[in-house]
Amino acid sequence: MVSRKLGLCLSLVFILGLTGCWDNKDINHRMMPVVLGITKNQEDYKLFLQIPKTTGGVMQTTIVSETGSTINQIIDKMSANLESDIDLLHTKVIVVDRKLAEEGMKDLISGFMRSRDVPSKALLAISQNDIENFFSALENQEHAEETVLLDFFEKNAGWNPQIPLTRVWQVYHSIHSYTKDVSIAMISKDNDSICEFVGGAVIKNGKMVDVLDTNETLLYNAFNDESNQGKIEVLDEGSVMILGNRMNHESKMVNGRPYFHSTLQLNVMVLETREEASSEEIKKSLTALLQERYEIMFSKIQSREADILGIGQFFRKEISRKELKGWRSKYYPELVFKQDIKINIQNEGNLKMPSGKES
Repeated sequence: MVSRKLGLCLSLVFILGLTGCWDNKDINHRMMPVVLGITKNQEDYKLFLQIPKTTGGVMQTTIVSETGSTINQIIDKMSANLESDIDLLHTKVIVVDRKLAEEGMKDLISGFMRSRDVPSKALLAISQNDIENFFSALENQEHAEETVLLDFFEKNAGWNPQIPLTRVWQVYHSIHSYTKDVSIAMISKDNDSICEFVGGAVIKNGKMVDVLDTNETLLYNAFNDESNQGKIEVLDEGSVMILGNRMNHESKMVNGRPYFHSTLQLNVMVLETREEASSEEIKKSLTALLQERYEIMFSKIQSREADILGIGQFFRKEISRKELKGWRSKYYPELVFKQDIKINIQNEGNLKMPSGKES
């Protein structure tokens, strides 16, 4: 009787052990790409993986590519032809070919979210160049940490306040949202650098419909409360550096028409002045410059019915959910948008402003 009980207990222990991490693979037998590139040729996808490797104590990368009808099929092909299994859960940046972005990324992004093979927090970028040439330039680039492209988006490395940081889950959310679109960073390779920021793609329902220039993406980031600290603006009267920014918004409906009032508050430091320009002259010039940029940007995205600023989110209380389905086509084109700019010169640096003109 005792032996039967002992045998039963041992059997349970062995069974519980079998239900553990049976499908896990040793880290030494996994390849972990940090950058993923995707393009499409007719009906087939082509996938590029940038995989870091250490050679003689120096961090380098190798590029692996394959084609297939789905991303999962491509990964299976790659894993079959490589000595290690491919694990995409450590992917940090996904680069999409411009042509694919213009055709639409809805199926691609939805596939990422369903399969969960790619982390939803991975950053997205769109390549202005041919993506195959872009990844060829990335191969075997020596770098002390991770990859050049990854550092380009890191806030403690090469990130710039003009670069929008848009993740997979944000694009997926915008595809299924009535009132929110997004902008994705556009990058290019030039003769002097591997990665150059050239603007922001306007993404509506998962499809690229327009492009913002680098000055407009700065305003896009500011509207979304992304810090503009460190950005330098050059004026006729001199130049200033942004120390901080804050946004305030007000929304209302008047006779069925939406009105939106936004106020951008900027704290700046004067770096240099020309021809004894006063503080008030610098404020006036900077205000006029930023307001003009806002007007051009909003006119562009409104004409495309792409609400990348998410203004429709502020009208959820005034407009029923049923009516919000037509936000982009019915209400957004009629929106009256007003942008105010308030400049606060916190620090004049080492300069002495003209005493007779100082505010």
